[in-house]
Amino acid sequence: MNAQRAIGAVVGSAVGDALGAPFEFGLAGTFSARFPGSVRSGEMCGGGGWERGEATDDTQMAVHVGESLLEHGGLDLPDVFARFQRWAAAGPKDIGLQTEDVLTNGAPWNLAAAAHFQVNPHAAGNGALMRATTSAVYFASQGRQATMDAARRIAALTHGDPAAWEGTAIYHELLRVALDGADPLAALPDTLAQVRPDHRERYATVLAAHWDPDQATEFNGAVWPCLASAVWALRSTTSYEDAVRAAIDLGGDTDTVAAVTGGLAGAVHGYDAVPTRWTEPLHVPLPGSGDRVLRLPDLIDLARRLAAPPPLRRLTDGPLAHSGQ
Repeated sequence: MNAQRAIGAVVGSAVGDALGAPFEFGLAGTFSARFPGSVRSGEMCGGGGWERGEATDDTQMAVHVGESLLEHGGLDLPDVFARFQRWAAAGPKDIGLQTEDVLTNGAPWNLAAAAHFQVNPHAAGNGALMRATTSAVYFASQGRQATMDAARRIAALTHGDPAAWEGTAIYHELLRVALDGADPLAALPDTLAQVRPDHRERYATVLAAHWDPDQATEFNGAVWPCLASAVWALRSTTSYEDAVRAAIDLGGDTDTVAAVTGGLAGAVHGYDAVPTRWTEPLHVPLPGSGDRVLRLPDLIDLARRLAAPPPLRRLTDGPLAHSGQ
């Protein structure tokens, strides 16, 4: 795995998150109207309750996943869930309604998301996808099956809808391909072949080369249009910067769409393609972890360690063990 691509993915996702946060739930085109392509300063502006360069829950949860993987030498699902719970209890500025309910409903780690899904059948939000870049980097060296399986298990901690598992698994695999220096778009057919049959057609539709965000049938806070919008932004541009700008300009859930886009585009184009004017103010507060705030050197170090993990230990049985997956 190319370390610069791994750093590009982790830092690129965090940058997209922080850059898009002030524009969340805004109208399409707002970002470019304020910062035309000719502008080369000030875009990391803050606003909407966010400081300039401040990453949101997307990156905060991704860091907790990554640090758990490193500290435990593999996937310890109860530990990841406990970290999420401490984070949620500490009052982060933003937390998805579904994620908050799952983390606070009192059910054990391997049943909480399923309990939520039983009474909330429309639970295919993008909250598992948004935090997946660190785990995608960690598992990339272990091949397609391992990375997609890990993605599903981590997603299932907070999302009981299998659609969220499959979208996260696709992202893991596309990032794995990109980290190896190959074209993730060319890998889509093989990746889709690994998706659960009952979800494959829907993902094949939104990830098709002719799809664009105007064809979305759900708000991009759902997992399908969120992932599809990120793939579209990568496909329709030729640089990290343009891909992230295109993602934010879609409006809606701008921080998450840009975080997912930034992870993919950062892996494809490499860390050097991420503008320094965007990385310099970047910081990631970590509620529930004392007063820690990660900055660019910390994220680079995290990415390097994730890209060179210890040998995989057996995955802890998780929610998927109860669903036949």
